Amino acid sequence: MRVIRGTGRRRARWLGLSSLVVGAVLATPGMAVAAGNLPPDQPLVSDLESDGRACGAGENKAYVSAVPRLTAVLYDPEEDNRPPEASMVKGEFEAWWQAADGTAQRLSFTTPARLQGTPFSWQLPADVPANTVVSWHVRADDGEAVSPWSSEGAGAVCEFVYDNKSPEPPVVSSTEYPDDDTWTDGVGVRGTFHIDSPSDDVVSYRYYFLGGPLLTVQASGPDGAADVNYLPERSGVPTLHVQAVDRAGRSSAPTDYQFLVASGRAPHARWKLADAAGSRTATAEAGPAARVGSGATFGAGAPSGTDVTSTVSLDGTGHGFVTPDAPVVGTDKTFSVGAWVRPAAVDGTRTVVSQDAGQGPAFTLGLRQADGRPAWSFAIGGTRLIGGLPEAGEWAYVLGRYDAWTGEARLYVNGRAVGDEQSVTPVAGGGNFQIGRAQGAAGYRDRWQGEIGDVRVYDRVAVRDEIAELGIRKAQLLGHWALETAPEGVSAESNGGQPLKLGPGASIYRTDGACDPAADPECVPTDPALDGEGHLNLDGVSGYAATEKPVVDTGDSFSVSARVRLADQEPDRPMTALSQGGVHGDAFKVRYAPSTHSWELVMSHADEPGAAETVVARIEWPDGGRGAGYRIAVVYDDATDRITLFVDGYAETAGSAEFHDSWTSSGGLQVGRGRTADGWGEYLHGAVDQLRAYSGALSEREVAGL
Repeated sequence: MRVIRGTGRRRARWLGLSSLVVGAVLATPGMAVAAGNLPPDQPLVSDLESDGRACGAGENKAYVSAVPRLTAVLYDPEEDNRPPEASMVKGEFEAWWQAADGTAQRLSFTTPARLQGTPFSWQLPADVPANTVVSWHVRADDGEAVSPWSSEGAGAVCEFVYDNKSPEPPVVSSTEYPDDDTWTDGVGVRGTFHIDSPSDDVVSYRYYFLGGPLLTVQASGPDGAADVNYLPERSGVPTLHVQAVDRAGRSSAPTDYQFLVASGRAPHARWKLADAAGSRTATAEAGPAARVGSGATFGAGAPSGTDVTSTVSLDGTGHGFVTPDAPVVGTDKTFSVGAWVRPAAVDGTRTVVSQDAGQGPAFTLGLRQADGRPAWSFAIGGTRLIGGLPEAGEWAYVLGRYDAWTGEARLYVNGRAVGDEQSVTPVAGGGNFQIGRAQGAAGYRDRWQGEIGDVRVYDRVAVRDEIAELGIRKAQLLGHWALETAPEGVSAESNGGQPLKLGPGASIYRTDGACDPAADPECVPTDPALDGEGHLNLDGVSGYAATEKPVVDTGDSFSVSARVRLADQEPDRPMTALSQGGVHGDAFKVRYAPSTHSWELVMSHADEPGAAETVVARIEWPDGGRGAGYRIAVVYDDATDRITLFVDGYAETAGSAEFHDSWTSSGGLQVGRGRTADGWGEYLHGAVDQLRAYSGALSEREVAGL
């Protein structure tokens, strides 16, 4: 009796080879006896490779960049009672080609015996000719029988060509960005770079724009060329680095193509909307002047920290609109549109800008309701992108962008992308451009209520850095107190603003003149001030300094910083360094909490006794009255609803949290004390210097620069 083992593939083959069984075998019960030897399996074409490239012939033959190693996996049927050495086989390879003089050339090689089912290989000799079609096949030999050649029957001959010549360097050209020393308009405008090679065997091109990732594009068409698209995001002299790659994987020498990118084109249309009160026309910085409805009033407020000086206020009625009565953008082509806005109402759907397309808009930018709350919205075609959280009375910069080359749109709020980029199908809207309303089947609708300023429309892609710059509200210095002197208990603000009045227990420490013990052995050097020639000393009992009125608007973005040094190595109670609040509590305060060895930023949610608080903490050990102290900075960004506490100015020494419940405080800026349930308390024992206050949120880089 013969027991068949092994893979299903071999089992099926053996069952079909009954004609090879040479005789019957008698067996004693309980004992298996091997029958006659079966020849090895015919090698499968799928198991053959030329230097790792699959077996192929004709149009599918392999091209290799070096004389290859041929490999095959060879099998021999397994039988019971067969010793391991009986599963050993040899591989017989043959390769042949036609020499230049027309004579046939043939090489053969037999491998050492090794275990069947494993790879067998032959490294061809170095004198195999280049640029010649070489054919090969293989068979297995188990010492008693040989398999059919891999090329017999349903098999196939393998072919390869050893290519020893690299392709020629590619040639690059571009209509949008020629290499002729011309500064081309530029940022945000896509360019196509045509790449070709004089060599006829190029299959792909490897390329990168200097500073970008290495990419590959396949050659196509009868000329074996390729096109690469590029969107410049900054002006300058970019370089495109390209290499051609042939069928054998050989690379050409590189080609470097330099071109000049100018700054981005100015807006295609722009209305600052800063016209004089009573005007019925909106002046255009670019594009057509616009007609103004009677529900639009010029001279409204503007976002601080921007170049916007005033805006137009729309009343949300049918008369609240601005329109040039003309289209300003091809909505099925690349465009970007943005504006500064402050909604007076965030209910329903409200439109900042749109463009008519029949009985509906080709696109709208504004706000709408999503999941039961308002969200910023950019709708184009049948797709709507939403994100962010509009708040009544809060300024925001909103921008929608559509890139016709990628077919994708994106929404930005306050210079940052919100939501995901989405593929859209645009509508070719040749109707009028609208500010403050959108076209509907029964007339205009979705009217804006609130302020709109500096509407810009680009016929190109607005790039990331540009959008970030458009959407930023730069922090403005409100006050700087150097704390060098305090005549009559008053420390002046550097630019004549509100002074800090020193309370009892507060004094200015000064280093009065230099002391050189070498010149005057009796003089005793004093400790240096924290910064400059003086700083504020607080006794921890009743010492503080304060302004009479609020300095920062705690209901909007603000930043406050100071250098603080604790006098005690082991403080026994919380101590507040900076605060500003109302009647019942502090809108913000920065204190040291010895129980956790941490500086804390505490933001209360309302001016009420026992109001909820959000706390951000950074662990730092007290300095015991020695050293330079800590540079403490608190930043509240109303646009992103985020508070951050910086210690010594860097992100890795900062804590941050979301905060949505800011309120405007009515009290003065306090140095060295804060509100408690029992009134003023948490007096600081230590020193404070270089106090600064800003409207707006300082960036991480600006905080580090302090």
